Amino acid sequence: MSRDFTISKYRDLLLALQRTGYDFIPFGDVCKYAQEHPEKPMPAGRYVMLRHDVDLRAGNSLRTAQVEHVLGIRASYYFRVIPQSNQPDIIHAIADMGHEIGYHYEDMSIADGDVPKALAHFEQWLAYFRQFYPVRTICMHGAPASRYDGRDLWKTKNYRDYGIIGEPYFDIDFNKVFYLTDTGRRWDGYRVSVRDKVKQQEQWIQEGRAFHTTDDLIRSLSDGSFESRIGDAVMITTHPQRWIDNTRLWMREYILQTVKNNVKRILLWAKGY
Repeated sequence: MSRDFTISKYRDLLLALQRTGYDFIPFGDVCKYAQEHPEKPMPAGRYVMLRHDVDLRAGNSLRTAQVEHVLGIRASYYFRVIPQSNQPDIIHAIADMGHEIGYHYEDMSIADGDVPKALAHFEQWLAYFRQFYPVRTICMHGAPASRYDGRDLWKTKNYRDYGIIGEPYFDIDFNKVFYLTDTGRRWDGYRVSVRDKVKQQEQWIQEGRAFHTTDDLIRSLSDGSFESRIGDAVMITTHPQRWIDNTRLWMREYILQTVKNNVKRILLWAKGY
């Protein structure tokens, strides 16, 4: 069994999904479909909304985008404002491949909870990212070390006023869409996630519908059990900085993520979760 969280393993997962009959639809296209078909807001058939949170190492996102492009897959890439994520040449290149670009917002943390300041920051950076792509969806950055939840920005303002048609944590019915995220560098890491989680995950784990490794996912796709465990509609979230072929960098990411998971466990314990 080869190492997990490599680019080659990621490609194996995409191929397994394609062989099983899953199509790939960017999140923005699903939101647009829901707008146009309010009587039946979810597309028919098996499909994956492939979402990438570009937290760090934007170059890794370029590599995953290239793998997807070769396979005829379009995904959604959400960029932060920090330089490790916000690299214009890479954003341009990913958009030119036909992928969706969105804003990975964390304005409440940046503004230290000052809502007017956070809204002004959001408006500024939404306009910035729209230089690269007609951004129509956004996604909250979890910011586990921050005491501010980015989604609280929308307690006083509606993001639709900015021409945004979708935010995954508000606009996906996770009773109908299965959620897989590599948070914690594992597929069942919701217990070490501060905010990248949905309430249904606890139930899914109890029902035996969760996965731990990427090989677990691929085996389930190969033996035909994936569809019965998961269903037709799936959102898969990855953080491309975790997917590395280079052995030295892979080991560094493995150690760093192990430390982060332990820190997040302490944060969650302190918050009473």
